[in-house]
Amino acid sequence: MNLILHTVKQEKQRIEYMLAKYQSELSILPKGAISEKKVGEKTYYYLKYRDGKKVISQYVSKKEIENVRALIEKRRHMEAMVKSLQAEKAIADKVLESTI
Repeated sequence: MNLILHTVKQEKQRIEYMLAKYQSELSILPKGAISEKKVGEKTYYYLKYRDGKKVISQYVSKKEIENVRALIEKRRHMEAMVKSLQAEKAIADKVLESTI
């Protein structure tokens, strides 16, 4: 039984480490979504996100659009990973609480 508890404790530490790492990376990644606006024949790109109750639209140049899209996709993936890790941590916490 001690081996199982030790393994669960190690897993909880790994989860906490990964959560901290993801949270620090999420703080520097852009949030929001890309919107396109057509004016005549030209297309303009904007990064839209919320700041409190305000919706902020930030212009993104054509040179940067693919990079910004990749960063937003990376953020979405990381947010999904954080959600999954939080669920795993809750399970580990329950296991450790029930053994005390």
